[in-house]
Amino acid sequence: MHQNPFLQPYTTPHQTAPFDKITTDDYMPALKEGLKQARKEVDAITKNKAEPTFENTILALERSGDLLGKVTSVLFNLNSAETTPDLQKIVKEASPLLTEYGNDVTLNQKLFARIKSVYDQRASLKLDPESSMLLEKAYKRFARNGANLDDKGKERLRTIDKELSQLSLQFGENVLNETNEFSMVVTDPSELAGLPDYALEAAKATAKQQGKEGESTPGYVFTLQAPSYGPFMQYVDKRELRKKLYMAFNGRGFHGDKNDNQDIIKKIVDLRYERANLLGYQTHADFVLEESMAGSRAKVQSFLDELVGYARPAAEKQLAELTTYAKAHGFAEDKLQAWDNSYYAEKLKKEKYDLDDETLKPYFKLDNVLDGAFMVANKLYGITFKERKDIPVYNPEVRTFDVFDKDGKFVSVFYGDYFPRTGKRSGAWMNDIQGQKIENNQNIRPQIVNVCNFTKPTESKPSLLTFSEVTTLFHEFGHGLHGMLANGTYESLSGTNVPRDFVELPSQVMENWCYDPEALKLFAKHYQTDEVIPNELIEKIRASQNFLAGLANMRQLRFGLVDMYYHGQKPTGESITDVESRVDSVANLFPRVDGVAFSPAFSHIFAGGYSAGYYSYKWSEVLDADAFEFFKEKGGLDNKAAADSFRKNVLEKGGSERPMELYKKFRGREPSPKAMLRRSGLIL
Repeated sequence: MHQNPFLQPYTTPHQTAPFDKITTDDYMPALKEGLKQARKEVDAITKNKAEPTFENTILALERSGDLLGKVTSVLFNLNSAETTPDLQKIVKEASPLLTEYGNDVTLNQKLFARIKSVYDQRASLKLDPESSMLLEKAYKRFARNGANLDDKGKERLRTIDKELSQLSLQFGENVLNETNEFSMVVTDPSELAGLPDYALEAAKATAKQQGKEGESTPGYVFTLQAPSYGPFMQYVDKRELRKKLYMAFNGRGFHGDKNDNQDIIKKIVDLRYERANLLGYQTHADFVLEESMAGSRAKVQSFLDELVGYARPAAEKQLAELTTYAKAHGFAEDKLQAWDNSYYAEKLKKEKYDLDDETLKPYFKLDNVLDGAFMVANKLYGITFKERKDIPVYNPEVRTFDVFDKDGKFVSVFYGDYFPRTGKRSGAWMNDIQGQKIENNQNIRPQIVNVCNFTKPTESKPSLLTFSEVTTLFHEFGHGLHGMLANGTYESLSGTNVPRDFVELPSQVMENWCYDPEALKLFAKHYQTDEVIPNELIEKIRASQNFLAGLANMRQLRFGLVDMYYHGQKPTGESITDVESRVDSVANLFPRVDGVAFSPAFSHIFAGGYSAGYYSYKWSEVLDADAFEFFKEKGGLDNKAAADSFRKNVLEKGGSERPMELYKKFRGREPSPKAMLRRSGLIL
């Protein structure tokens, strides 16, 4: 007889999730039992006759909901990385129940009264900094989520939150459907002139997988997944085909059909604004940014505007150079279109630096790059990774590792999931299946997942990464380190539980090592000859680091400005095209194209946690450039002072103190934006 694995103690190594035993029928019963237990635990706090204290109220609330967390961490991880129609139905059923429970807690007047009582005594409690932060966060969690509203306001908040939860889910599903439902079949190989062999081979493998290989002529299938879309846009000479794929990718959620996201965006933006007003904030951005490192909407807007001021002149020069180059090579129109950008940029880069992905990919076999990330972590922080095959996984492609500290002590479980599949959303991300905490004097270690969508192995070649994929792997691994090395007392403040504009610091610091000669020589080895990457190629990588940096900066700033336009004012009722056109007049140098828009597939802000927070990628660049200069000042990978300080004050501390205070403890001062502007070539 099948027993629900969630309702039994896990007997797996390190009590990892028994993915091999969990069935779709297990989720809802376990989730409902988790909700029941969590409600009981909250009731026990409110019915406690003793005076409210930190231990019987704040700590008790922090420790509640263990089973619920156990179920939802697995459910939502899989819904991103290995979803099915059945799983999507379960998530749709579960989400309103979870939203309702969340509201039942934050709108519980008796519970808030106890929290407020402890909060009001905070000056006399003599709490350590981490416990003080937990108390402050607990109070703000309630105050910022409706605890001070009247009954009518609380009821409206519940309705809004439930609707927002469902709309975000629907948005993400629509993007996934649009991505999966599109494929472009090409039967004439001459139409694919310019495309490298590795991309042709991958397209042939996709055709075979989809049963479209063709009987008399070979079939090649291209999809909207990054490993297929990226090389196509970079290399295929035939402009009409590039345009066709561009239109499909940038038209996702914008076709007025069952997967259309335009109305969903309007509803999400309206509801977020109403919710913010209900809670006493002028806009959704004001609500979100109050708890950020930036601190205010005005600060974020001026930050983005200032960066546009630096980036736009550089971008205009770079686009003029790109256009001149294209015209010298047969381009007959006045202006480059968006589907020309990657194509001519790749050719110009090859001409300027004699460098392209074809030259570099043989040095970046996935296994070697992953080992390289492990070696960099070992040199900096002393940790080691040991692969094991007995930890259950949710897909045979997933790899698992034990992580140990320099003294041999167990640190974490690490899961790596690196290839695209139908049930996996696009992009790359880090999650935890279990967070780190100290409970009953036991340091419960985390279980961390990195999920990416990299170039798959083919029949003749292993997975060979583009340089962009190399930096993505290091980026997500940096988030992973933030989770793996977490060493706090409270799970809700541990690891990546930090303000959105601080969370990208560890990930972006790791990316810097991809340009560092010492680090590259550890892992960049030719997959056939084992030859270490030559110095001349390393110099070319470094020289090309700022290639078209102005245009790259403008792309990120465009996303950040659109996010702030949606969330930093009263909704205007403008169409998505109007909103994007308004921002594009400042932040996009390419002509507007009818029939496409990026907002309907902008999952970061409409299906992820980045609403009014997309600016944080650029904000974190200021931090990571400044931080990396500190690593390089005193010895790079051998700079033990910088590595120890970064581990102790950033990676281990999570959100236990204010980000600026942690940064100052690490660096000895506040960050300077000059390092980022220097690195991007925007100032000397």
